[in-house]
Amino acid sequence: MTPLPDEPAADLPMVAPRLRDLRTRSGLTLEAAAARVGLSPAHLSRLETGRRTPSLPMLLALARTYGTTVSDLLGEAAPERDPIVRASHMEPQLAGGWTYWRAGGSGRAMQALRLHVPPEAGGQAELVRVHPGEEWLYVTGGRLRLTLGGSTHLLDPGDAAHFDSLTPHRIAAASRGGADLLFMHTLLQSGATELCLGDAAPTRRGMP
Repeated sequence: MTPLPDEPAADLPMVAPRLRDLRTRSGLTLEAAAARVGLSPAHLSRLETGRRTPSLPMLLALARTYGTTVSDLLGEAAPERDPIVRASHMEPQLAGGWTYWRAGGSGRAMQALRLHVPPEAGGQAELVRVHPGEEWLYVTGGRLRLTLGGSTHLLDPGDAAHFDSLTPHRIAAASRGGADLLFMHTLLQSGATELCLGDAAPTRRGMP
C-alpha cells in the first residue's frame, strides 16, 4: 500500500484524542490500524499524541478505517434537526400534473408527502415505476387506482397500501375530483423526488 502524504494541515483542530479513542473503540491495535491506512505504527503514534497533524487525505483514510466520518473525527456536532414540520411551511408544488406538499424533513432516509392526484388521464397516471425501496400510502379523499404488477386495486378513503417499490406500480385517480393521499417512501441512494414525482423518463419500465 502506498503511504499517504505526510504534509501536516496546520488549520485543522487537534484530533489526537479522538484518533486514539476511535481506534480503541474499533478494537484495533496501533499496528493493525496503521497497516490499514498505509502508515507506520510510529507515524500513527505521533498523530495520536499530537506530535503531528494529519493531512486531509489521511483524515479521510482514518475515518473510513474507524467506520465514521471526518466530521465526527474532528469532533464536529451534527446540526440538530427540527422534528416538526408546520403546515405554513408546506408549500404546494407541481410535478407532472400532481400537486404535492412535503410533510417531512430533508436529508432523511424516508420522504413523507401529501399528494393530490388529478383525475386527468395520461401523464403520470400512465407511468409505471420501478425503483428500490418501499412505499406506503393512505387515501384521505376520493378514490385511487393502484396497479401492482398485474393486479389493480381501488382504494377508498381510509384504505392504505404498503409495498416493495421494485414491484412495477402505477398510481392514478379513479374519481372525478381526483384523489388525495398521504404518501411515504424510502429514498435510499436515489433521487426519489424525480422517481416518484418528477420526470417520467428515468423510471419508465414499459406499460402494463
